[in-house]
Amino acid sequence: MVKTIEEINEKIKAGKAVVFNAEEIIEFAREKGVKKTAEQVDVVTTGTFGIMCSSGAYFNVGHTKPRIKLGGGRTYMNDVPAYTGLAAVDLFLGANALPDDDPRNRIHPGEFNYGGGHVIEELVAGKDIRLEATAFGTDCYPRRKLETWINIKDLNEAVLFNIRNAYQNYNVAVNTSDKTIYTYMGVLKPNLGNANYSSAGQLSPLFNDPFYKTIGIGTRIFLGGGTGFVAWQGTQYNPSVPRTEKGIPKEGAGTLAVIGDMKQMSPRWLVGASVQGYGCSLTVGIGVPIPILDEEVLRYTLVTDADIVAPVIDYSDAFPQLKPDKLGEVSYAELKSGKIKIKGKDVPTASRSSYPKALEIADILKDWIKQGKFFLTSPVEKLPGAESGVRVRPLKERPIEE
Repeated sequence: MVKTIEEINEKIKAGKAVVFNAEEIIEFAREKGVKKTAEQVDVVTTGTFGIMCSSGAYFNVGHTKPRIKLGGGRTYMNDVPAYTGLAAVDLFLGANALPDDDPRNRIHPGEFNYGGGHVIEELVAGKDIRLEATAFGTDCYPRRKLETWINIKDLNEAVLFNIRNAYQNYNVAVNTSDKTIYTYMGVLKPNLGNANYSSAGQLSPLFNDPFYKTIGIGTRIFLGGGTGFVAWQGTQYNPSVPRTEKGIPKEGAGTLAVIGDMKQMSPRWLVGASVQGYGCSLTVGIGVPIPILDEEVLRYTLVTDADIVAPVIDYSDAFPQLKPDKLGEVSYAELKSGKIKIKGKDVPTASRSSYPKALEIADILKDWIKQGKFFLTSPVEKLPGAESGVRVRPLKERPIEE
């Protein structure tokens, strides 16, 4: 039996859609079988909640009287610099942006208490943000200085635009050196003292659609507590990596660029992050619905943590030196057990993302669909390499001096 997204939307409209989250569907299919499950179930919801560095937001703050041209000058939001090289009063704020007077890592490890991600969180929380700007002045935009307070409800546009989110698999980070190191994957203790990972595993969106058969440009999603869309493939998008027999990437592969109206979003699902010794970022909540169009699509949503493997990478040497070395592969079931074995040693594990919150996102999205508040969209374009066996140009990483 083959269904269409239009048919599923009609069932949502009528309040008759059958929806499971990506955890629930596994047991349901075991009991009912794949054929009956594909016939009965319309949507499987997924979720992820973790630090996603390639995130940011753009704003139009409106014109002053007299007018000011922020482009070419310097603009700060709560002392955090925003990029103004777009137009007169359009700004872009990156999650990693830091105040000019932040000590960075001069006293190592730096604390990075406040940055762009925190400004974004405060904006969606409805807090007032101090805007300070200097400009060089023109005949049409004569004003040279601006100091004011802005609030998200007063902005013409406030749009979250994240160019690399929802990574499809990621490294397990360890440290084989004899000193503690501070990374974007957290604090890593010496001599394989711990192992950090970052994925919701069986709940994560792109693990449930490994060949991007239903997730594409224009897919409507849960984003930061509101609704958003997949805008494009994310940066570092690389589906041409080794995969398991079930098609699951064994290392970082697909990514999503996502966009949505910040005025709908919540500070519960957009949280500023401070990563000791590394910098500031933004923790983002994303949920993607998978329409069960046929048995093949359903089978992909039955992925379990035991089916997913990730590479173990030494962040004291291989990662910073851009070496291809890995210390092995482990499953997410092993990671979630609390310890893995590396070089014969039991190493405790910890997740940099939240599985309980990922599950909550999947359940919120499920409720929205069942209540007729959220409808599915057909992608206007598939992501590159969407079909099984199709390979795209591999991601190139090389030292700049070469």
